[in-house]
Amino acid sequence: MENFKVMCSEKEIQKRIKELAEEIDENYEDKGDVVMVSVLKGGVFFTVDLMKRMKTPVTFDTVQVSSEASNDALNIKKDIDADVQGKNVIVVEDIVDSGRSLKYLKDHFQAMGANNVEIAVLMDKSEKRECDVDINYKGFRVPDKFLLGYGFDQDEKYRNLPYIGYIEE
Repeated sequence: MENFKVMCSEKEIQKRIKELAEEIDENYEDKGDVVMVSVLKGGVFFTVDLMKRMKTPVTFDTVQVSSEASNDALNIKKDIDADVQGKNVIVVEDIVDSGRSLKYLKDHFQAMGANNVEIAVLMDKSEKRECDVDINYKGFRVPDKFLLGYGFDQDEKYRNLPYIGYIEE
C-alpha cells in the first residue's frame, strides 16, 4: 500500500495486551464467572490475544451489531449464546469511536441480567465520542485516522497484518 504508516508495532500491541490482561486478572480475582464477549469481526484478534494472557478463567462468546444507515438505529445481528445472568461480562472491541454500539451492548447485557458489564478496547478514538460510555480497559488512544491491520480492515482486507497502521493522506 502506498503511503502506509505503522502506528503500533506488533511488539507494542502485544506488550499493551499483556498489561491489560494483568489488570483484568487483578480486578477479577475471586469475583465469579467471567464471560468475554468479542464484538465481530475486528474485535476477535484483540480478544484472543487478551484471553491467552489472562489467568482468570473465562468463557468466550461473540456478538455482532449493525446499524441501519437510514436512521442510525442499532440492532443485534448475531447475539451471544451464553447465559450471562448473574455473571460478569467483559465486552471486547477493537476500537471505540462514537461509543454508540458499546453503550448499546452494555445496556443489552445488563438487561439480560449480567452482574457487571465492563468494556475493553484496543484503540480509543475519543475525539469521535458521541455518547457517554465507560471504557474500563484501554489499549491505546489514537487520532482520527482510518486504521488497518490487526483486525482493522478495508473491504475485509488487511485484518491479518500483525501491526496497526494508517494511510497517510
